[in-house]
Amino acid sequence: MDLKGKKITVVGAGIGGLTAALALKQRGASVHVLEQAEAIKEVGAGLQISPNGMAVLKALGVDAALKKRALRADAVELRDYAAGSLVSRLDLGLISENDPLHPTEYYFVHRADLIDVLAEAVRAAGVKVLLLQQVEAIVPGDRPKVVMANGAEMTADLVVGADGLHSKMRPVLNGTVAPFFTRQTAWRATVPNTMAHLDVAQVHMGPKRHVVSYPLRGGELVNIVAVQEQVGWAEEGWHIPDDPANLQKTFKDFGGGVRRMLAEVTDVRKWGLFRHPVAPVWHRDHCALLGDAAHPTLPFMAQGAVMAMEDAWVLADEIEKAEDFSSGLAAYQARRVGRVSKVVDAASKNAWKYHLSNTPLRMAAHLGMRMASTLAPKKLMGQFDWIYLHDVTKE
Repeated sequence: MDLKGKKITVVGAGIGGLTAALALKQRGASVHVLEQAEAIKEVGAGLQISPNGMAVLKALGVDAALKKRALRADAVELRDYAAGSLVSRLDLGLISENDPLHPTEYYFVHRADLIDVLAEAVRAAGVKVLLLQQVEAIVPGDRPKVVMANGAEMTADLVVGADGLHSKMRPVLNGTVAPFFTRQTAWRATVPNTMAHLDVAQVHMGPKRHVVSYPLRGGELVNIVAVQEQVGWAEEGWHIPDDPANLQKTFKDFGGGVRRMLAEVTDVRKWGLFRHPVAPVWHRDHCALLGDAAHPTLPFMAQGAVMAMEDAWVLADEIEKAEDFSSGLAAYQARRVGRVSKVVDAASKNAWKYHLSNTPLRMAAHLGMRMASTLAPKKLMGQFDWIYLHDVTKE
């Protein structure tokens, strides 16, 4: 399908929306991005960009720009909460050894830096980014319509809903389904790297709690995500401020440098972790969902942003290959739904491994992980090949 002259509106200037805008523009479309904020920005959080995400960035020609702002990761270390002793090490270099014909790279990057790289690329490509655009409604049709809060209307040949967890498009296509609380809450913060954090992602595992940390911005900062099991929680959102003392008190029995990291926290956000089903309908009448709007995922596989980038590439690829938008969008969902459902499910099931509260069970599980890490490190790392070695640009 020749996209030249086709008008495409992307709702949301996050990672998925900007990636989709760039992929579609590179194929000839006239692309507008609508963003409700006054600037394209993202603050206060780190991301892990695994090799499958780097494959998309490379295909779009922005991998070099990303690498200048990112930090290459050496490993993922699983550690016991009390003493911080090493339980298991997943050497990220072994990803490449599992498939030596396809060398891979794994990076830590500040979310704001990835947003900047993508925003610079879309603007340089000629994408029009419109800020302060409060979308009120989306109306599917042969010429779908975006209705703004001020009453203005925009039509397009295709509208892409990349507007995240509280998408305006998702309920139009699927109706409203209430998410369920996973009985887990999380804090996130960044702190100065006064503790000389290594270029690894460390997961300190404790009873009903865990703390993830890794460096950002050349090692100047450390990104922290701390999760605890909690029975009650009402509000779903990423930017709820909390007192650092609450975070520090919850993890006061953690050793291995965790207390020192948490003592540095002066600004922290807390959110409840809710499980949303993968949307059964991703497209209708020249409207399409991608990223969290279609399949929100819990953070326990570090794949939320990467899945959105994969979606964006496949969306553009299938539309370009199709005879019309309808068949292209159908092919897009068919190609993506199985993979993202498997990733969402894996992330949902992963937290229990970090939260074992029965001491004998935890000790036995840690012994098993320690032995696997020592005796069969390639096999241990290979369990994630289906995620990391998947390249949607070469499917």
